[in-house]
Amino acid sequence: MPDRGRDIEALRAALAGSPENAKLRAYLAEVLAESGRHEDAVVQYRYLIDNGSADIAARLGLAKALFVLGRASEAAPLADRLQDEPGCPADATLLYARVKAHLGDYERAGRAYRDAIQADPSLTDAEFEVSLRAHGDAPPEKPVAVADALLFDDASNAEPALLEKPAINFSNVGGMTAVKDAIRDKFLNPLAHPDIYKAYGVSAGGGLLMYGPPGVGKTYLARATAGESKANFINIGISDILSMWLGNSERHLHACFEHARKNRPCLIFFDEIDALGGNRQNLATSAVRNVVNQFLSEMDGARYANDGVFVVGATNAPWQLDSAFRRPGRFDRIIFVPPPDETARAEILRVLCEGKPTNDLNFAEVAARTDAFSGADLKAVVDAAVELRLRDAVEQQIVKPLSTRDLLAATSKIKPSTREWFAMAKNYALYANESGIYDDIVRFLRL
Repeated sequence: MPDRGRDIEALRAALAGSPENAKLRAYLAEVLAESGRHEDAVVQYRYLIDNGSADIAARLGLAKALFVLGRASEAAPLADRLQDEPGCPADATLLYARVKAHLGDYERAGRAYRDAIQADPSLTDAEFEVSLRAHGDAPPEKPVAVADALLFDDASNAEPALLEKPAINFSNVGGMTAVKDAIRDKFLNPLAHPDIYKAYGVSAGGGLLMYGPPGVGKTYLARATAGESKANFINIGISDILSMWLGNSERHLHACFEHARKNRPCLIFFDEIDALGGNRQNLATSAVRNVVNQFLSEMDGARYANDGVFVVGATNAPWQLDSAFRRPGRFDRIIFVPPPDETARAEILRVLCEGKPTNDLNFAEVAARTDAFSGADLKAVVDAAVELRLRDAVEQQIVKPLSTRDLLAATSKIKPSTREWFAMAKNYALYANESGIYDDIVRFLRL
């Protein structure tokens, strides 16, 4: 959540001089809510409403703040009245759905959620959909051709809209030598030398699971793998599969694999795969377990020929994945993707600084000071350094180049996000590693 303390103080000071300025107070309330200061936001929104503001935004802001604070019963009448407003915004309808679900009225919640995402598809919330479906009170109407709308530009177009031809390859990936070697063994060599592999009874295809802390480039590496092999690429997110409609999640999953089979060689990438392939013992409903079963069936290749179809999954929580996925023929190669080493960090910094005004940057020096930083952390370092230069450039009306000192100063402000993940992973590596899946973590941490 952004820390906008300076903005808030400035707005409060301005409001003290003009307390009747409704637009200024509304903006303060909005900034307070964005900063997580919902109690303060409630005070400002109530002031606006008590002083005659009938603005929809103010009432919606108050309802949202109350709901976030766990005061759904207070938010409910506000959300109800907003639904009667002409031109009620889609996010107000979504809030109404959340309030109704919280109060146990899942039938109305399902209908309202459908209306909200029809009005604004960007409001789609896969987790909320699963919750609605789990309670079995989704509206009876069935949406038309959900899978077709998801995967095709139109009903007559035989080319999936999600199909890509990545322009990047392994040359664009700094470091990660061991990871790239494992991918070559599993995917690239069978494609490049099919006759040799066929002689040993090995076909091109199969599954590979990448796990590691967030921000280390698992998605980028999957895209580079498709580019290196010149294969088609389909990037699948949770919201592309999960649906509140009974049976549609399985249908979506089957459609994804079918498109990959029709466009082979094809690499399907599932990000946050633990959300789709979670441990069935921990899943509360049979509907969600059916998605896992469908996923396993698609990967098995018993009913469908999967030659030339490569499945890559990425997760930050491999311990939550159902163990059946690790059976041979499914995700039989599991690769730990660590934070970039010092050489890779220097290369990542070099790429991130391309196109910016620079002054003989010493990337090696900065890389040495960023141990355990992920690629995302390094981007935050460059962004922080640019922000410092921009402030001076605006004040002095002179474009000043980034210096090594700027980058080093930025590293002191950014903490490596991977440490929290390793603190959790360490427990699994030490106490839940009977299969040896976490041996790479043991070696990396020198446990």
